[in-house]
Amino acid sequence: MRSSETRQPEIALTERFQAILKSTFERAPFVSSVVVKRELADAGADLSVRVNLPRRRKVHVFVQVKRSGQPRVVREAINQVLRYRARWPNAYAMIAAPYISPRSGEICATEGVGHVDLAGNCRLCFGEVYIEVGGHPNPFAERRDLRTLYSPRASRVLRVLMLDPKRLWKVQELAKSAEVSIGLASRVKACLADREWLRLDANGLGVAEPRQLLQEWAGSYSFRKNVVTDYFSLQSVPEIEAKLAEVCSQRQWEYALTGFSGAARLVSAVRYNRVQAFVGAGLNELPGLLELKPVTSGANVSLLAPFDAGVFAGARTIDGIRVVSPVQLYLDLKSFHGRGEEAARALLEQVMEPSW
Repeated sequence: MRSSETRQPEIALTERFQAILKSTFERAPFVSSVVVKRELADAGADLSVRVNLPRRRKVHVFVQVKRSGQPRVVREAINQVLRYRARWPNAYAMIAAPYISPRSGEICATEGVGHVDLAGNCRLCFGEVYIEVGGHPNPFAERRDLRTLYSPRASRVLRVLMLDPKRLWKVQELAKSAEVSIGLASRVKACLADREWLRLDANGLGVAEPRQLLQEWAGSYSFRKNVVTDYFSLQSVPEIEAKLAEVCSQRQWEYALTGFSGAARLVSAVRYNRVQAFVGAGLNELPGLLELKPVTSGANVSLLAPFDAGVFAGARTIDGIRVVSPVQLYLDLKSFHGRGEEAARALLEQVMEPSW
């Protein structure tokens, strides 16, 4: 039994869906009347809808209201409404949530269950009634959920998982490798499970849908999260990169190329004329040592103070120079529209996906 405090958000949603369901069903011109009721006690549904059709036919609809439309939550809700339909076989079952993603909508359709959301998406299919509206984006993005999954420290967990999506981890060793608490690793696990992007078995957990995870992550990431300072140098790009590697190695300053600089070492088609590199220490001294001049335009060097040390996870040495992992490269490239997105796609298709 859920407490009244726990139920409050769903009660508020239920009230909003009363009007939405009525207007949705009334779109069908042959529907003569629609009656929506709250809390169908004998069925356990959040809402019941009685739809009057031609020839005095009546259809009862049971609606389960959820605060989240993530696939795992939707599957659980479907199990609930299908139990109602087992008791009332002629009834129609529906799921209502603030946003039903295309993936969640597919799950509903496969199970013969309707859905509706606050964004304007819906699918109803029973008798003479067929109403489908899709393509509306999520205006109620679950910011708290996104902040949990793509926060700087949570991103450390994702990087560890994405460096080798086939590998399975125990939560404790995952947390240790990512240098985060077990509690945070568990919260990331729960967020991935809600999206059905998690692979679980007796040996541990891994990423089941790396491409989908990477795409959503890129949508929440910005290259500008890092502190970027632009410089100009009279030296050539290869000379700057070689000297950067030499100076940082001598002083044991962590560094790694990113963006087009890094991508060019993994994808041959990438062309670039600017050095882009994360530097973990020595940013006050490094420009002088490399003879770099700060500029506001015409830069050929960008040095980045990383928003979190996790950007260096999985960095490797290629031709004597450190380069961030393909995961970090992809995120940074996607922040640059046009050529950056093209380079990210090439990196994904030529380097990342073959290893998955």
